[in-house]
Amino acid sequence: MGWQGTDPSTDFRGGGYISLENLIFFARNYPASFQMLLNKVQGQRADWEYPFAVAGINISFMLIQMLDLQSTVPSSKSGIRFLELLGRDENAFDHLYCVAFRMLDAQWLVKRASYMEFNEVMKSTRTQLERELVLEDVLAVKDLPSYTMLDK
Repeated sequence: MGWQGTDPSTDFRGGGYISLENLIFFARNYPASFQMLLNKVQGQRADWEYPFAVAGINISFMLIQMLDLQSTVPSSKSGIRFLELLGRDENAFDHLYCVAFRMLDAQWLVKRASYMEFNEVMKSTRTQLERELVLEDVLAVKDLPSYTMLDK
């Protein structure tokens, strides 16, 4: 699954329990996309790929930062918009996580990235998510243009 060592619990230090919850939500709610990404069945792949589970932990951490969730009141545009989405769907963070993971993989393939370019792909994923979140017609995570990449 892409753990860094023999004890997966050590990988969760950066993302905490939410990262595990996000991976489980993804596997249960979008099993086709989850399996596709886990097994890296789509596209031409680099010899040295990103580790799946660790990428998922990094996505959780990136979303928390991007949405300014460590503040009492988010001040970023995407954080403010996210609170609106959360008011309509208590699972908005989990759905956004799934979109972000799928988006990361799509950008990975387009860039023909290798492991050394992981941070660059994470940054471009964040930038694309921020752009989509502030679109006027996005009233739910399912309205994001990238949501269509997910398969149940």
